[in-house]
Amino acid sequence: TVTTVKNIKSETYLSDPSISPDGSEIAFVSGGDIWTVSSAGGKARLLIARPGYDSRPLYSPDGQFIAFNSTITGSGDVYTYNLKTGALNRLTYDDANEEINGWSADSKLIYLTSPAKDISGMKDVFKVKVSGGTPMAVTDNRFITEFFAAPSPDGKSVAFNMRGMSSVQWWRNGRSHLDESEIWIRQTSGGSAYTPFTKGGARDLWPMWNKDGSGMYFISDRTGTQNLWFSSLKGEAKQLTKFSSGRMIWPSMAANGESIVFEKDFKIWKYSLADGKATELPVTLVGAATIAGTEHLRLTNQFRDVTLSPDGKKIAFVARGEVFVAGAKEGGDAYRV
Repeated sequence: TVTTVKNIKSETYLSDPSISPDGSEIAFVSGGDIWTVSSAGGKARLLIARPGYDSRPLYSPDGQFIAFNSTITGSGDVYTYNLKTGALNRLTYDDANEEINGWSADSKLIYLTSPAKDISGMKDVFKVKVSGGTPMAVTDNRFITEFFAAPSPDGKSVAFNMRGMSSVQWWRNGRSHLDESEIWIRQTSGGSAYTPFTKGGARDLWPMWNKDGSGMYFISDRTGTQNLWFSSLKGEAKQLTKFSSGRMIWPSMAANGESIVFEKDFKIWKYSLADGKATELPVTLVGAATIAGTEHLRLTNQFRDVTLSPDGKKIAFVARGEVFVAGAKEGGDAYRV
C-alpha cells in the first residue's frame, strides 16, 4: 500500500534564540547561520554565514559581542563576533566539542562545557577570557557530567546542570528517567561548596539567574511537559508558563532582567516577566543562506554499497564515508549528496 501525502506545508526551523541586553533584538539560528530580528518579530537579517554549522549565539551583557559555537574547524569551538567591528575571534582549540553556556556579568569571561578532560564523553564546565587564553576548569568532577553553566550576577558562584543525559539528549520531546537532571550551585569565591538547587526527579535545565541573584529561572518537565519555572534560593519553585505539549528549549534571558526568549516547536517565543505572557514571534528570513563551495575530488577506490535507481538511470554509492550519485550509463561526474 502506497500512501500519498499532499499539501504539506514547509516550515522554517528557527532555533537557539538569544536576546540582547536591552531586550530590543534577538539573535537566532536557521540553516546553520546566525540571524538577528527585532524582539517584536518581523524581518530577520543574516548576520553570520559561513561553511560549517554555527549555533547558540549569546549576547555579552555589555552588548559588544555575540559568542557562538561553530563546527567550521571540526568538532566544535567557541567564537566571538564583535558587533561594532565585525571581527571574528576563535577562543577554543581543543579537538573535543566545546559548547558555550554563558557570559560573566562584566562581559570579561565566557563559560563553556567540554568533554576534553573527562572520561566517556562526560562534560565539565570551564571559563575563558573573551580576549583569549587557556580555558580554566570551574567544575571537574570525574564520573559526573556537568553542563549548561550560568555564573551569578556577583560572580561569586555558578549554577549548572549535573547528571543525566540531557547534555546530549536535550532535543527529546517527552519524559525519560535517563534525561533527569538537577541544578546545582558551586561557590567560586570564598569557598568551593556544592549546593543542590533542585531536588531531582525531573529534567530541570538551563538555569538563568534573576537580575539581583536571589533566584533562578529554568526549564522543567516536572509536571509532564516542559515549562518555564522560577525559584528563589530558599523558596519553592513556581510554574510560569502553562504549555501542555511540545518541547521548550534553549532559553536566554536579557541582561536587563525583563524578558526571556526560548525555542518551542521550531519557533521563537518571548516571555515577558512584567505581565507573565508568552508570545510566539513572527519571523521572516530576508537574506541568502550559506552555500557550500564546490569541491572537486577524483576518487579511484574505496567504493561500496552501490545501488541502482528504480528507473535504472542513476546509481548511488558510498565513497570514503559519503554518499554520491552519478548517471548509470554515461558515468562522468558524481555529485555528493
